Formats: sequence, C-alpha cells, structure tokens
Amino acid sequence: MIISKTPFRISLGGGGTDLPFYYEKEGGFFLSAAIQRYVYILVSNRYEKNIRVSYSQTEICDTVEEIQHPIVKECLKMLDLTEHIEIISYADMPAQSGLGSSGSFTVGLLHSLLTFNRQDIIRKDLAEMACNVEMDLLKEPSGKQDQYIATFGNLTCFTIKKNGDVDVEPLKISDYAKETLENNLVFFDTGIIRSASEVLKDQKNNSHKNPMSLEYLNKIKEIGLDIKKCLENDDVDEFGRLMDYHWNEKKKTSSKISNSLIDKQYELAKKNGALGGKIIGAGGGGFLMFYVKDREAKNSLRKEFISSGLREVKMPFESEGSKIIFNLSSKFQ
Repeated sequence: MIISKTPFRISLGGGGTDLPFYYEKEGGFFLSAAIQRYVYILVSNRYEKNIRVSYSQTEICDTVEEIQHPIVKECLKMLDLTEHIEIISYADMPAQSGLGSSGSFTVGLLHSLLTFNRQDIIRKDLAEMACNVEMDLLKEPSGKQDQYIATFGNLTCFTIKKNGDVDVEPLKISDYAKETLENNLVFFDTGIIRSASEVLKDQKNNSHKNPMSLEYLNKIKEIGLDIKKCLENDDVDEFGRLMDYHWNEKKKTSSKISNSLIDKQYELAKKNGALGGKIIGAGGGGFLMFYVKDREAKNSLRKEFISSGLREVKMPFESEGSKIIFNLSSKFQ
C-alpha cells in the first residue's frame, strides 16, 4: 500500500505564460506557491484481478480500457499496470476551484503508482510525466504550472524555454517577506464552479484572432518578473499593487475570466482596503485572492464578504511538494 500527499497551489505571477501557444513563441515565466491543501492518492494491491478506482465515483473494471476516469486510465497505461490494483483518492478541496487540482491529482497518482511499481524518478521527470499525460495524451488545453508546483512545492519560480524545457528556481524570499505575504493574503470562495478548460480554450482562440493577446501575456510575464523582484527585495506591499495591474491585464485575455459578479466583488474588496487581487487559476470562478496589509481593513473586508455569503478559507504556504507519506510495499505473486 502506497499513499502520496500532493499540495494544491496558488499562482502569484505570470499565470497563463505556461501555456504552449504562448511559451513556444515567447518563452514563459511564472511564480507559484504550494499551499497546505492536499490530494491524497492511495494505491494498493487488490486480491481480485480487476481494477477498482474510487474518487467522486467508484469504478470496478476488468481492463484498463474500461476505466472512465481519463487521467487514471492514461497513467495506468503509461506504467503498464493492468490488474490487481486499487486506487483511492481524497482531496481537501473541490475540483474546478482554481487551485490546480487536476495537476496535483496527476502528479500524486503518478508518484504513488511509480512507488508501487518500485520505480525511482527525479522531481523534474515526475512533473514532465504529469504534463505529458494532461497536455499530450489527453490534449487538455492546460499549461505546465500546476504539475510543476505540485511536484516541487514551496514558493518557486519557473522559466519555460521555447522548446518547453523548464528551469526551476526557489524564490529567494526572506522569512520576514514570506510571513508578511502569508499574513496579508485573504481568500474567499465565490461558490462558482467553472471549467478551466473552457477559459483556456478561449484564451488560445483569442491568441489566433487578436494579435494583442500575446501582448497582454507579455505584460503578464513582465508583471510576474516584477513580483519576483519585489518579493525578493522585501517590498511585499508592492506585490498587492502589482496584482491589481495583473488582474486588469489578465481580464483582457478572455471574456470568460471575469463576470459582473466577480467584478463587483473585486471592487468591493478595493473599497475595503485591498491593494489588489485576482481570481486564482484560469478564471471564471473558484477563489478570490486579495492582498490587504492593514488589520482593520482585513476585518472590514471579511465582514463585507462573509455577510454577502462568501466563505473565507485559509491557505497557508506549503514548503514541500508531492511526497510519499506511507509505503508498505508488497505484491501478490
């Protein structure tokens, strides 16, 4: 029996430049933080010859090809695991909430399956395997952010070359700046469940129709690099102001990123002391993140949002990426 524990993430800058249609032309840069919200994947021997997969549904299948869960099917095929296997997943947070759940699931599943199969793998290869499953095999319109931050954890910078190779660099942030950033970020669940794929497809389509789309993402990449610089220089409040700039640029890349309700909530936060913020992930719903430096302003903002029915959720940073937390290796013969 193997159990992996893989963190979800929040994007701190450069989101969207990890998509192939952009980085293959311009090269990408993004800065992400793993958070203390996780997906757990248990993989174990099954006495029966068939395969049992349990997530929000339960499947019992005689062959891999019968499995309906696309990520599970492709991962089992990739590793040539075809029988006597059980997979159970549990997540702290719901899917389609903008926290990179699909990438975390894929990384955690591969990590557990590789360990079950007694295969060693370095972190970068694990991240690339997960990208291969989602981007190449399943043809999802996703980028590389979620798989990489789920694998490496911490507050980490990723530079993508035009050929898709990724350089990984921990953010050189002081304990003071990290604690200040963590304390000044507040998160609210919009209650809107959305498909990231729809937003990302729309961004890609816009890049073909509107030549300015690449310019918007160029600005987002520049903002991401500026965020890296300000955080490494302990100018944490500048992060909040840059997030406001980032949000306005991000909305230009797709009409599906925001809506009248999200715009209203964002303006309400600004009126209550937020320096800036954004929807986490592709957009369209999920969680709102705001940077608020004043305690009184935080209390005012919380009161406004909670009274309007939104739920505040704590998301402290996580220093580690995907890891195996239980390993009882044995196989039926």
